Amino acid sequence: MREKEDGYVVSEIFNRYPSIQELLDVTEEELLTIKGIGIRSSEDAYTFLKDMQYLTQEHFVVLGINIKNEVLFRETVFIGSLNASIVHPRETFKHLIRRSCASAIVAHNHPSGNPQPSREDIEVTKRLNEVGKVVGIEILDHVIVGQEQYTSLKEKGYL
Repeated sequence: MREKEDGYVVSEIFNRYPSIQELLDVTEEELLTIKGIGIRSSEDAYTFLKDMQYLTQEHFVVLGINIKNEVLFRETVFIGSLNASIVHPRETFKHLIRRSCASAIVAHNHPSGNPQPSREDIEVTKRLNEVGKVVGIEILDHVIVGQEQYTSLKEKGYL
C-alpha cells in the first residue's frame, strides 16, 4: 500500500509540474494540496527539496513541520555563501516560532554538486540544534542537496 501512496505523490507532482521551471516555481502551499505530502525520512526531505540542485548560489532553507510530520511551509532564510556567522538562528527560528511548528528540517544546496558537509555546515547544524533544544523545536535533519544526490547530517551523526 505504501509504495502506491508514494508513487501517487511523485507522479502527481510531475503531472502537475512537468517542466523543471514549473517545479522550481511551485509554492509550498501548492505542493501541500497534494494528498500525502509528509516527511518521514531524509530521502523524503531530499525529494521535497530536490529542485535546489539547479540553483547557482547556495540557498539555506527551513521546512516547518507539524506534529504529523507534514510540511507547513518552506522558507528561504539565506542566499549566498554559507557560514556559521551568516546563517543566524534568529532568522531560522522566527518563522518556526511564528507558525508554532513542532519541528523543522533545514537544508542547503552545494552548487558544485558535491553534497559532502564542510566544517561550516557541521558548525551551523550543531548551533541550530542547540537553539532548537532551548526553544522546543527539534531540528530533525540538515540535508545538503547536491547534483542528483544528498547528504543527511543526521545520518552522519551530527544531530
